[in-house]
Amino acid sequence: MSILRKKPLLRRFLSSRISQEEPKAEDTVATPSIVIHDTGNNELIWMNDIEENISVTSEDSNESIAFHIREKQITNQQPWNKEEIVFALSNLPAGEHALGVISTLQGDVLRKALDEFLSIACNEVKRDVPKASMQSFANGRVQHTLLITNVSVPQLFVRWPSTCLLVSCFLGQVEVVKALLSKNANVSARDSDGRTPLHLAACAASVKIIEELLKFGANPCEWDFNKTCTPLHCAAATGDIATVKCLIKSRADVNAGLSGKSPLYYAVLSNAEDCVEALLQAGACPNNPQVYTETPLHVAASLGSVTCTKLLLRYGADVRVQSGSMRSTPLHLAAEEGSAECTRLLIDAGAMCEAKNSRGQTPIHLATLSQAAETIDILISTGAKINVEDNDGRTPLHAAVAKATRGIELVKILIQAGGLINSADKFGYTPLHIAALNESSSTVIILLSKGADVTARTKGGVSALSFIVRRTPDVLPRFISRLDHAISLHDHELGDVDCEIRLDFRPLVPGGRGEADLMLCLVEVGQRHLLKHPLCESFLYLKWLRIRKFFLCSLIFHFIFVAFFTAYIVVTYFWNIEKLRKVLFWPVLIFTVTLASKEFFQMAHGMSSYVKGWENWLQWSVVLVSSIVLITPVQNWQHHAAALGILLIWIELMMVVGRFPMFGLYIQMFTQVSINFFKFLGAYMCLIIGFSLGFCVLHKNYKSFNNPLVGLLKTIIMMSGELEFEDVFFDEDASILYSGTAHLMLLSFVILVTVILTNLMMGLAVSDIQELRRCAGLDRLVRRAELVAHLESMLFSKLLDYAPNKIMKACRKGALLLQPPHHCAIHIRPNDPREKRLPRDLIKAVYRLVSERKQNGFRRNTNTTETNNPRLSRLYSMTSTSDNQQLNELGAELRKCIYNISTHLDNLTNKVDSIARDYGN
Repeated sequence: MSILRKKPLLRRFLSSRISQEEPKAEDTVATPSIVIHDTGNNELIWMNDIEENISVTSEDSNESIAFHIREKQITNQQPWNKEEIVFALSNLPAGEHALGVISTLQGDVLRKALDEFLSIACNEVKRDVPKASMQSFANGRVQHTLLITNVSVPQLFVRWPSTCLLVSCFLGQVEVVKALLSKNANVSARDSDGRTPLHLAACAASVKIIEELLKFGANPCEWDFNKTCTPLHCAAATGDIATVKCLIKSRADVNAGLSGKSPLYYAVLSNAEDCVEALLQAGACPNNPQVYTETPLHVAASLGSVTCTKLLLRYGADVRVQSGSMRSTPLHLAAEEGSAECTRLLIDAGAMCEAKNSRGQTPIHLATLSQAAETIDILISTGAKINVEDNDGRTPLHAAVAKATRGIELVKILIQAGGLINSADKFGYTPLHIAALNESSSTVIILLSKGADVTARTKGGVSALSFIVRRTPDVLPRFISRLDHAISLHDHELGDVDCEIRLDFRPLVPGGRGEADLMLCLVEVGQRHLLKHPLCESFLYLKWLRIRKFFLCSLIFHFIFVAFFTAYIVVTYFWNIEKLRKVLFWPVLIFTVTLASKEFFQMAHGMSSYVKGWENWLQWSVVLVSSIVLITPVQNWQHHAAALGILLIWIELMMVVGRFPMFGLYIQMFTQVSINFFKFLGAYMCLIIGFSLGFCVLHKNYKSFNNPLVGLLKTIIMMSGELEFEDVFFDEDASILYSGTAHLMLLSFVILVTVILTNLMMGLAVSDIQELRRCAGLDRLVRRAELVAHLESMLFSKLLDYAPNKIMKACRKGALLLQPPHHCAIHIRPNDPREKRLPRDLIKAVYRLVSERKQNGFRRNTNTTETNNPRLSRLYSMTSTSDNQQLNELGAELRKCIYNISTHLDNLTNKVDSIARDYGN
């Protein structure tokens, strides 16, 4: 467009033409995505950007998942735009001047110019220079501009008739065209791109000019230089039926360019229904001969043009053709457009609902992305698979939850049709993950109410609950409310002996193979305080009773192993009894192999979580040391391994015993204090090393400081108070060498290390123990949840699916607390002293929760009644002292009546809910 900046006359021409032309209704068609060959970044969808950046392994990403659909403004698709034609005409000899002059010829000025031109005596006007000369003329156009601008209009017509004919056809100047043709102007003239006057007249939709050109022998089948289109293409693109019929009547080829874009293609693209029908009646083929080619039916479907679609189908358009690199069928494009009527027409014509494009998406995927609920209903009613997956394993429900405007409506439609709510894609994302990532709280609530699994994890191990906590924290109060409502009054009044409270554990087991996954997720996402909820605590207690037998088996195994290993070490390395050693060798070997096999099984079950557990490394140390001490014959160096092994195996037994809830707190105290001690020691190690090296320099005669490493060990031991002052400073055999400095160094050590540092470590240890005792209850629940989840995950490991079926079925059934669909709740009697299924403190917590809910409901009902009853309000507003007592009595009676009514209504409601749940199960 640089030429437009250089030519003021040309700019004025374009601006005047644009201001004079009125936009036609068919010139602009607003519709999404008909550009099938578009391969830009805005094309269709999915998570091409999150596959590596957020999600699969990263939990800390703040980016939402966005599903994109192509949305482009589709205008009337002319083969050439106006600027291209103007640029080509301006390159003709005197083209710029002709554009500026002819566009202004109107009325009397036009008639006067034509009269002068027609009065010229010559029978044939002067022809334009050939193309080769024209190019040289164009190169020298700047030099001749002044000469051209001084030429009159008749002289312009005489000197450059071909240029004027092309410009007149483009501008729709019928009279000028007639005059030029009467003077034998070249009807086959071309502009620099090969457009003939007939092309330009068709672009201008001027039937009269076309008729005149055809009279003088214009070829209606002529192509431009680039073989882009014929005049019929241009006429069909404008959507002018009269122009199209005129060219068809003159035997224009209706199938010109069929292998690419035919006139029918442009007619459909312009949504010109009359032109489409005329072309089809004239024999235009609705299909293209090439494979994977965009057909007129693709365009009609992408535009949502019902009439054009009907016409094309009536004349045999193929609904199975796939287009472009996306391999989209017309049904894909109609669904993407959201045109329900086009979708129905295509399905009735035999279109396949299960056809997939290059991304594996079916029409229902694209209809969901375009939020076309009616189109989705049509596809579902015709048998479209609701859980079909694309190349990334995503179902239509994945796309539905990503939409903010109509997401809830689409989710309800798909779930009602049988959509799998917990289906995961190849990255492990479920619809709940995506809804939480996109911060759609309402969609998250809907999915949770329909049974979405909050414990589902991505391939990177991130749970859906983690996304909910970070991206939609407003959902958590509703989650807690679900736990509250899972504890309800089942029968009788709260004060009755036969009162029953129902604990429904189904909200705690949303899905998956294990029942403790939710407990573990709550700990991982920082919501461990929810384990103190009476429902969660009761569930963990009952779950522990079910699964503790497996823990006891593990405890017995380690105890027997420690006993055999200890006996073997004592017999072999202390008493040296050869016969007894041979007897104990095989039990120790069997237990060692069994322990190693158990560790291999845990590694195969989950390598990432296994490596993070330091106890697993301790067990591998036991296996390694046990293997070393079993080597025969016994060597001296094996005594080192034996001593280390006997220590490690008893530490391992201590850690196993510490998993038992009764001893867990004490083992945790030991572990926590040990960890903090080594951190503390690491921070002050420089000070200790400095003192040890100083003592080695000052006390060369003292045996403990002859070796720097032994000196460091001696210095650490001196921290406990074992200073040996007299042995160092008053030894007659090894007198002190550097008196004064040695005394000052020892005094500094006593003050800085023995007094300050040691007491500081003691204070920190006491502080840690107090903090552990303060959080003992919650920590106990966390340890129980982790132990239960670990044992359960081992039992339900896929590796054990190949074990004997009867044994595994019995073990897994024995580990499960709930047996859906019937045994998912328990009923307890809080006022019955014989109730022993739960501890008394838990029963009191459950009773207190139900009582508080009922009291809160009573207060709300009372406040509502008092607010809505104007008479009662007026009674309470009276200030007469003589009536206060009567008013108080009346108010008490009213509150009592309201309480009784509310209580009975709650009982009835709970019974109805219980019956409905049992019936639903």
